[in-house]
Amino acid sequence: MAKIEILIPAMGEGITEATVTQFLKKEGDFVEEEESLMEIATDKVDSEIPAPQSGKIAKFLVAEGDVAQVGEIVAIIVPEGEDLNEEEATVSVKKPVEEEIVFEIPKEISNSESEPKLTSKTENGSFISPLVRKIAQEENISLQELNSLEGSGEHKRITKKDILQFIEDKKSTPIVKEPIVAPVSSSVVAPVQKSYDGENVEIIEMDRMRKLIAQYMVNSKQVSPHVTSFIDVDVTGLVQWRNKVKNEFLQKEGQKLTFTPIFVEAVTKALKDYPMVNVSVDGDKIIRKKFINIGMATALPSGNLIVPVIKSADEKNLTGITKTVNDLADRARSNNLQPDEIKGSTFTITNLGAFGSTTGTPIINQPEVAILAVGAIKKKPAVIETPQGDTIGIRNIMVLSLSYDHRVVDGALGGMFLKRIAEYLENFDISRTV
Repeated sequence: MAKIEILIPAMGEGITEATVTQFLKKEGDFVEEEESLMEIATDKVDSEIPAPQSGKIAKFLVAEGDVAQVGEIVAIIVPEGEDLNEEEATVSVKKPVEEEIVFEIPKEISNSESEPKLTSKTENGSFISPLVRKIAQEENISLQELNSLEGSGEHKRITKKDILQFIEDKKSTPIVKEPIVAPVSSSVVAPVQKSYDGENVEIIEMDRMRKLIAQYMVNSKQVSPHVTSFIDVDVTGLVQWRNKVKNEFLQKEGQKLTFTPIFVEAVTKALKDYPMVNVSVDGDKIIRKKFINIGMATALPSGNLIVPVIKSADEKNLTGITKTVNDLADRARSNNLQPDEIKGSTFTITNLGAFGSTTGTPIINQPEVAILAVGAIKKKPAVIETPQGDTIGIRNIMVLSLSYDHRVVDGALGGMFLKRIAEYLENFDISRTV
């Protein structure tokens, strides 16, 4: 019998797990190919898992609320009229094999033996998933402490909620420990001091998305030696052109014409001129991408950030870029992006001007090697060169800032690339039609 195993799909860079939020079908239901089986959610995007082919849902291997790892089997489909036998059901329930997590105590600090390694079950039979074991390791929860937990999940499974509640309870209970005396030769890390004092503060726990963003930002600064260059750009002609055509564009295309698509177009042209900015680094190798996918940093209502990707931006005209930008931005804010729409970027743009900032020093979106920040467009007095001599005029000026990875992008390349973007914006064809 040909059974089909349904897995948690890859959901983008840095996403290793998803929460099963809702079943859209039940066991025994017949489903058509591409019909959705369940809804899943990650810190970045909600999605649905479709049936790869028609058949009957023989078994769900997870429950609503469970956290499953990418690649984990969550359901089984069989041809209509057939059922799983006991052996097949047992094999299918098996989860992806992961390395055992072992707690280790440095020998120079303690004379006692290391804690027993964590297995998939506690002594009282409570199931410990790989995710729970990982959390236990990160929070220094011992096997003895896990043995005291009675899981609230099916078959005494210790859920993510159980372990997080245990950690919260543990933090709120003062524990007095004898100091550990280490030899002089050992490296001892000083205790972290609290950044608050007294009760006149509010402690806000980071949500998982904010924790991931923090991790990505720290990782990027550790990986890439950042350098930032700045340039003033006179976009007076561009501003006048947009003001002239935006109503016509809305009537013709049913889309608002913002400055973002114009910036994307200019960056795409500059990347074609300087392809060594459209690269990533793999050890001591430089990977040059022959395609251009532009990420656009988008602020969410929650205050977090997500980067939907305009795929093959170099193959789209301004109208096509505009429609893609508007669609991705709208669905990002309503949490309706698909996993594939937040991965694969080769260069990222972040619009600081949307919040009134004139400039900034953006952090590179790994594994890219450069990111462009676009500042607010401001009216400023500027020197204008004319055949009759220099004069002062009111111009629309903006600042572009480019952060780049100095391992592979030197100042000359970064400066020329940034200048080329500025040239495309300053020399925008104001006779262009929409």
